Amino acid sequence: MSVLALASDPQDATALEGAEAHRARLAGELAGRVKLLLLAVDRDPGSAERIHAGLVAFCDRSLLPHAAAEEAVLYPAARTMPEARLLVEGLIGEHRCLTALVDTLRAAPSPADAAADARALQVLFEEHMAKENGIVLPLLAMAPEVSLAGLLTDVHHRLADDRPAGGAEEDHHTEEGHDMREEQVEEAGGCGGVCGCGGAEEAAEPELDVREVPHALRHATVFGALDAVPAGTAMVLVAPHDPLPLLAQIEQRDPGAFSVEYLVRGPEAWRLRLSHH
Repeated sequence: MSVLALASDPQDATALEGAEAHRARLAGELAGRVKLLLLAVDRDPGSAERIHAGLVAFCDRSLLPHAAAEEAVLYPAARTMPEARLLVEGLIGEHRCLTALVDTLRAAPSPADAAADARALQVLFEEHMAKENGIVLPLLAMAPEVSLAGLLTDVHHRLADDRPAGGAEEDHHTEEGHDMREEQVEEAGGCGGVCGCGGAEEAAEPELDVREVPHALRHATVFGALDAVPAGTAMVLVAPHDPLPLLAQIEQRDPGAFSVEYLVRGPEAWRLRLSHH
């Protein structure tokens, strides 16, 4: 069944697709940060502490405000529908659990404790997102008396109003920023900062293998992981193909911030070192 068939009008169909994509980006960025934290726990406790702090900041800046905005705007509309009322109550309860997990993550006494809390947070958020994408959003989109596009505009306004002043450096993390950059680079196919030289992988560098990551989350997972890579260090990316569109998005998102060195060029996997300047 097409997205248009699930929506009462084309505007709501477009809004439904955008909302699902935004949630996928949030889940991907969370997954990338959690993956880097899990890798750093055993290899580099100092790096794990920095990644832990960045993960908490991401939750405070993006994850929790998103949950609060949708609870204030989307859930009241969905609660009026008999088929969604009990589910919405459960989702509100999950928001409380997400907040509690972030607080537990914030207070984690060690990187190992933080890693366990972070993984629990990731699992809960992905399950939560699946319920919203699979049930709540389609129900709102199908209801003729509800404008999903209008509700989501309200959500975006709330998130923009809550954004701290002077947060321009975080603009590329917003939904609109991602959309703009992805549209700009999908056709480009280029990759700034890419060189073709080889080189030996350093054992201490974290390795992110995205071959098992769902395609809808793959690019956002890499972005989230790269956000957790401190300047002066690097991450190794393992991909199922030459990731030229992804590399173009990385360069468009943060021009000149990363250089790319190919370690292995297929045929079953591509391995690249992404060095943060």
